[in-house]
Amino acid sequence: MKSIIILLAILISFGLQAQQTAGPIVQTASGKVQGVTEGDVSVFKGIPFAAPPVGEFRWRPPQPVKPWEGVRDAGKYGPNCAQGGWGAAPGTISEGSSEDCLYLNLWTPANFKPGAKMPVMVWIHGGGFTGGSGQNSGDAFAKNGVILVSINYRLGRLGHFAFPALSKEHPEEPKGSYAFMDQIAALQWVKENIAAFGGNPDNVTIFGFSAGGVSVHSLLSIPAAKGLFHKAIGESSGGRDGVLTGRPINKENADALYPVSAETIGINFAKKHGIEGTDAAALAKLRALKVEEIVDGGQENDGQGGPRIYPGPILDGKFVVETSESAYKAGRQAKVPLIIGNCSAEIGGAFVSNSTTKEELFAQFGNLEAAAKAAYDPEGNKEFAEIQTKINTDWVWGEPARFTAKSFVAVGEPAYVYQFGYVPAAMRERARYGAGHGSEVSYVFGSLNSRRGATEPTAEEKKLAQIMNTYWTNFAKTGNPNGGGLPVWPQYNPQNEEMLDVELDGKVIGKKDPRKARFDVVEKAFNSREKVQTRGGI
Repeated sequence: MKSIIILLAILISFGLQAQQTAGPIVQTASGKVQGVTEGDVSVFKGIPFAAPPVGEFRWRPPQPVKPWEGVRDAGKYGPNCAQGGWGAAPGTISEGSSEDCLYLNLWTPANFKPGAKMPVMVWIHGGGFTGGSGQNSGDAFAKNGVILVSINYRLGRLGHFAFPALSKEHPEEPKGSYAFMDQIAALQWVKENIAAFGGNPDNVTIFGFSAGGVSVHSLLSIPAAKGLFHKAIGESSGGRDGVLTGRPINKENADALYPVSAETIGINFAKKHGIEGTDAAALAKLRALKVEEIVDGGQENDGQGGPRIYPGPILDGKFVVETSESAYKAGRQAKVPLIIGNCSAEIGGAFVSNSTTKEELFAQFGNLEAAAKAAYDPEGNKEFAEIQTKINTDWVWGEPARFTAKSFVAVGEPAYVYQFGYVPAAMRERARYGAGHGSEVSYVFGSLNSRRGATEPTAEEKKLAQIMNTYWTNFAKTGNPNGGGLPVWPQYNPQNEEMLDVELDGKVIGKKDPRKARFDVVEKAFNSREKVQTRGGI
């Protein structure tokens, strides 16, 4: 029996080796790379797009890659960017993460030809700007004739940090949101190198989920990103101002929304580690901290419920010059086609409001209380938990997506709005109100087996994944997600407000947005400043 098991293991090993072979060698601007070929897809992993942001380059813009001799092995992922992970202990980082993390991964058809000008999609992962990874599978995109590039970017205090001495150091350099600088550096790498992998540098689509979607909004309004991409997709990305849209760097440009500046938060962090003062000597001590002390398990305060020690994205006024909401209202965003949308029941609980009853929740809408009741509970028989989930979803993601779509239509760009509400049959009793945050991502990527607690996907799920991935790749190719054999996805028009609805049972249909009455109340609340007392963000 033992010998049979060993023989089977050997045969399986040979089978796996047969599926994966040495890939083509490609010349990049920094040196040659060789990935692997898996069936009809060639994969290149762990390609550096910037120098390691360590030592003197901690809290500096990404630096050029040092060229290498010979052929670099691109068959394995590079490290994830240093992060704490869920429930991590203070003073720790997750296994497999590192401060040296500025690497990207690339999937392209195995038979690609340099200069073939295939469309390119660049994926920006989510994770609240404190976690996440670019280690996705791009097979489905490559099989649909689109190159998929996934990137890492600095996270937590390594990705967003301000300190008085840092603001004064290298005055010619951008400051604050190093995560966004990394994303731009990756897009610059794509512009310079993607033709060698068969891609078209003049047809690049950026897309991201959650914090990655917030990044998409930021890139649409950061001047340094102009011209590096040509279409955009925001998945559960919001679009209005919130806790992740730009904290002022110092007290001079602080405002009523954020009276505590990012520099003040940086000073709080220094004090936690016994570093006093705000001069160059204090900055040197901050740079001398171990990466585990910087990440500190991902804590956002001093561990005692005291001062904040992580700011999130930073509005410095020179690199990040304004919030996306401000840019959209003034028509200053990048003029590109847009897909934007969210899931039907993003998150429940006390996320937007601490209210514990329907009456308390509706009362927070002020003079819009009656309108809110009519929109969310017209018969007066909805459960509090359902209303709370829908308001969370609409306030943070749904109405801001509609606002963003309107803003793009106003500057003459096509926009396509969606809601993803599919819940597998086995989960519908538990997910009673719809699809939660990130539910669509595995369908867009066609990676259903990677879902948490995933079972073997059904034929229904496989079909939905094919539809979603084809919409996304069609959009990358032409700026229009529609194509033969797909349900028609109406272009968004503020007059008829049509969108694509992926319903609870997986039916995909274009129709008038059924959330209009709810969104109208939320929009009035934003515009009248009769805002719910928010307590969280994406």
